[in-house]
Amino acid sequence: MAWHRLSPLLLFLPLALCPQGLAKPMVCTTTLEAPAQVSALAEGVAQPVEVTRCAPVETTEALVERRFYTWTSSYARGVDLLHQVTDLFGIALAGPDGQRLMGLGFPDQTIIWDGSALQNTTRVLLEEQSAPIPWRTVDLSNGFGSSLAEEMPQPEPVVQPSPDPFPAVRALW
Repeated sequence: MAWHRLSPLLLFLPLALCPQGLAKPMVCTTTLEAPAQVSALAEGVAQPVEVTRCAPVETTEALVERRFYTWTSSYARGVDLLHQVTDLFGIALAGPDGQRLMGLGFPDQTIIWDGSALQNTTRVLLEEQSAPIPWRTVDLSNGFGSSLAEEMPQPEPVVQPSPDPFPAVRALW
């Protein structure tokens, strides 16, 4: 009888003991690659091998938020008693939850470090958006390289049209 009362608890025991998993976006790429020398020699004919690689992808929003809280915690987490004491002694607690020990750093210095991390992240994101080799085009003239008097159009000599040796033919329709 006691076994029947414990069985629902045993179902939830593995869930409580297992670490929680985090779901992140994944990108998988499939490529055709040359086979290994051993397998190519064994089969006789070397056929390309299909290889699939999967890796987690961090969204831009998650990357910027993670980098923004690199050295300091959010404001709501940073005003509790623990953070006020650690700020007094120059101990930096970081992360969105404010529980990651980063080392020595007073609040004004950690804000500067967060700003530098965010600046570097923005620079890298902008570099990823543009081509590494910029397009080069010819510059337009700005109009200040010469005088307006020089650019005045000179009257062209009037050329008398020559009489047309072939008269126009009228269509029948």
